[in-house]
Formats: sequence, C-alpha cells, structure tokens
Amino acid sequence: MTDPSRDAFDALRRPHQPIDPDPVFAADLREALRASVLNEGDEMTTTEAPAGAEMHSLTPYLAVQDARRALDFYVEVFGARRRGEPIVMDDGKIGHAEVAIGDSVLMLAEEFPEIGHVVAPSGGATLRVEVPDVAAAVERAVALDAERLGPVEDRGHGLTGSIRDPFGQRWLLAQAARPAQAGMPAPRHGEAGYFTFTVPDDERAKAFYGAVLGWQFGAGSVPRAWRVEGTGLPDSGLWGGQPYAGWKMMYAVDDVEAAAARVRAGGGEVRELRQEPYGRTADCVDDQGVEFWLWQQ
Repeated sequence: MTDPSRDAFDALRRPHQPIDPDPVFAADLREALRASVLNEGDEMTTTEAPAGAEMHSLTPYLAVQDARRALDFYVEVFGARRRGEPIVMDDGKIGHAEVAIGDSVLMLAEEFPEIGHVVAPSGGATLRVEVPDVAAAVERAVALDAERLGPVEDRGHGLTGSIRDPFGQRWLLAQAARPAQAGMPAPRHGEAGYFTFTVPDDERAKAFYGAVLGWQFGAGSVPRAWRVEGTGLPDSGLWGGQPYAGWKMMYAVDDVEAAAARVRAGGGEVRELRQEPYGRTADCVDDQGVEFWLWQQ
C-alpha cells in the first residue's frame, strides 16, 4: 500500500541540474512552433520563409564545420536567402539555421558529435542545386575556398559542375531551367522573355525596391547582377554599375542573326552577339538610343 506519510510530489522539490537541449529536438520544436503560429495567421512572426520557399517531403539537414561561414557561402554561391535568425547555443555554436534556395529549404547546424551530427569524412551524399550560371557559380565557390571536383560540362543531361564546399559538403551544380522549361509557355517571336532593371547603384536600388515593393534579390552570374523575385513576371533581374538607368528588355526571336541584321538595317546598333547557357543573344540599341536584347532559345 501507498505510504500516506509521503508526498508524491516530493521528487519535484529536489534540486535539479539544467542541461542544454538536444539541438535536433530544439530544431524540431522551433519548426513546430513556427508552423503553429503561421497557421493561426500571426502577423508578428519574423521567421516566415521568403516567398516561394516551402518545406517539402524531403528536406536536407546538413552538419557543417562553420555554420556562420557556411551561411555566407550558400548566399554568395547559390543565391540562398536566410530564413529567420539562427539558434545559437550557450557555447556559441549554431544549433540550427535555415536558408531558402529557390522554392526549397535547407537546414544546417554545427557538428554535435554527442548526437552523431557530424560531417562525413568523404563529404557524404551529394546535393544537387540549380543555379542560373553553373560556370560562374563554380568559379565563385572556388574563389571562396571550395574544391573543384570536376569540369563544368554537359554529358547529355544539362550543364553541371561539382564542388566540395569548405565545410565538408559535396554539391552538384546544375543549370536552372528557364521559365519556359519549367512548365510555362515559351515566348514566341517578338514577345518579351526577360527584363533587367539597369541602375548605377545596385545596393540603393535593392534597398529602395525591397522596401517599396517587397522584392527579394539573389546573386546573379556576374558581379553586381541580381535575380529579382516578386515582380510577377517569369524572369527578371537587376544589374548595377550600368550607365543606362532604366528597363532593358529581352525579346524572343526565331533567328538572332537575321534579327540583328534587321536592327542594323533599321538604323540601330548591335553591340555583341553571344552564346549563353540559355541560348544565343544579341545586345542591341534601337535608332533612338533604347537598349534591348534579342534572344534565340
């Protein structure tokens, strides 16, 4: 029988020793709390993901050797966008952080050997990530101390390149599909397929249009070039350091050389013909000084 002289709650009055939470448990709890808050429509939350990024059935969770540097690296090389603030443990290590890459979420944390959250000796599994310009992204990665694992080449499945980042993870960089390849109708001859907002000061433009219109920006394939999200158009960009301030459109044509010849015949100028990963282009100016591109897929 139970001793009536003993209080069943005595155990709760005993001295206790606080311990740090399991970082994986903390990450799961954080995600559950955020999901609950967002489902209730709480407008006070500051950890909501950038527009378009969602949790899918499979979400990578990386162990990295320096989470702060890794976050900067993924932003610079992959055009990632930060999701909220990282969870920092008492010892200064990052216990959980998230970024959005395209429409997907990447989770990461420092190494925690006590729970088996460590970088695999050989780099572990390879993660595939789509970027606007594979060659440029690989060069940015190598400049930031990544290891090049193979050439940038097309083996019949699209342009790809491989790296091991400075934090122990292996990546397969793949050419991102143009909007027309992602289930959207391809622009027909004469239709606008892309625009770039050309400005002298890209940082001021990003701050201005981010504040006014809520646009978000990811690193492009050349210095001071940025992908723009939130315009409502299938593809758009911002390019700083340019003498021409305004909108520069790209128009689809069936034959870029023939169209360039018509530009010259009409009194315009063709500055350059180039082969890009997404097609052949011509950089042009019309007979009144307006800049534009021609694009043959």
